Amino acid sequence: MTPSAFSFAIKRSSAIFDRSLHNGVMTDTNPVSESVSPTAIPNRPLGSPLGESAPCTRVLLLGSGELGKEIAIELMRLGARVIAADSYAGAPAQQVAHESRVLDMANATELNALIADVRPDIIIPEVEAIATAELSRAADNGVQVVPSCQIAQICMDRERLRRLAAEELDLPTTPYRFADSEEELAAGAAAVGFPCVVKPVMSSSGHGQSVMRAPEDVAHAWHVAQTEGRTAKEHTVSRVVVEAFVPLDYELTVLTVASSSGIVACTPIGQRQENGDYRESWQGSPIPEDVRIKADDYAVRMVQGLVDIARRNGETGWGVYGVELFVLVDGRVLFNEVSPRPHDTGMVTMISQNLSEFALHARAVLGVPVSARSVALRDPSTVGASHAIVVSGKGEVTFGSIAQALAEPDTDLRIFAKPGVDGHRRMAVTLAVADTEQDARAKAGRVADALAIDVF
Repeated sequence: MTPSAFSFAIKRSSAIFDRSLHNGVMTDTNPVSESVSPTAIPNRPLGSPLGESAPCTRVLLLGSGELGKEIAIELMRLGARVIAADSYAGAPAQQVAHESRVLDMANATELNALIADVRPDIIIPEVEAIATAELSRAADNGVQVVPSCQIAQICMDRERLRRLAAEELDLPTTPYRFADSEEELAAGAAAVGFPCVVKPVMSSSGHGQSVMRAPEDVAHAWHVAQTEGRTAKEHTVSRVVVEAFVPLDYELTVLTVASSSGIVACTPIGQRQENGDYRESWQGSPIPEDVRIKADDYAVRMVQGLVDIARRNGETGWGVYGVELFVLVDGRVLFNEVSPRPHDTGMVTMISQNLSEFALHARAVLGVPVSARSVALRDPSTVGASHAIVVSGKGEVTFGSIAQALAEPDTDLRIFAKPGVDGHRRMAVTLAVADTEQDARAKAGRVADALAIDVF
């Protein structure tokens, strides 16, 4: 039995979304749905982050990687005081923030002490390994948690997220089953069919995942889920989800922004991954109109469902969400996952959109209305592309030949300035714009190839 056989539809908003594509730009004459009523905008004091007497909004970043760095910069441009926390010193966002802290964010005692010391007005989680109970405690004390405590918990839990999407919001997904034992896993695999993929419900970044191609693989898949998933150190049984393979054509990310004025979706982003990690992304490339309409609809419905949950709990749900979708060879579009924060693939927006995903996130979080114009492409007649630079080795990393690499017009570069590499690590991203997807991707690749990278 597939999810659609037992899913039920919640009441859809009766608000009319008048969306059309004009020269590649999404327009939306009524971006606010009935179930996402406008929220009172807080009067956040901004502009005196180093002042001794003037109040200023304090934002605590939990996670200070390359995405957090861009968020910090955008918040600081709007006058907020930014405190960047991570598990190690010298993280990218810590290099630009007003303050930095180092702690184990999954340790409730340490996180509670940090929040008590910093006294933030807003907390922005940028990683998943966080003691979420402390976020709930902070929210109960009046701190704005982005996008909300419950949304963060739902998006970490594949079971809660899948049931919300398929069984409550009636979004199409891959066939799935959940299992608490090796025997239940075998039964679930038989129900969805082989081959299939097994994932711990409380894991991310591919940890604990495996592919089963035959019944003989069940024992190994169960072992991997129990020993490599997030609960492995806790010595508890990791519940798993088993999903059917589908005839995938390509994947899309739809950056979707919930703000004080409603919900709007950015132009879909294409991507290429290696071993589950982002390597390239592009935005503005033509896709079939029916796929675009479904992608936009599913992304908005998913985020609307999450925001409704936040509102019922007295939180805003504001911020950028990365909604991940599968497009099948027959043209069907399936919901996969959603990240309640800016997305790796969205780094392309630093060159393709008027406002990057990071600028949109900062604005939404601070209560600034985000409209369809806010998410428009810079030039709808072109395609933007990003190319991740992954460095291998052990030591500190330097980049040379930057002048030569950026000599080609309509290119850019972001060096993350991480303290070092030990194995494989994403250290930079190149950006490019061209008339076609193929040319934009090739140009971003040429910039990456032209860089001289050394590990010391």
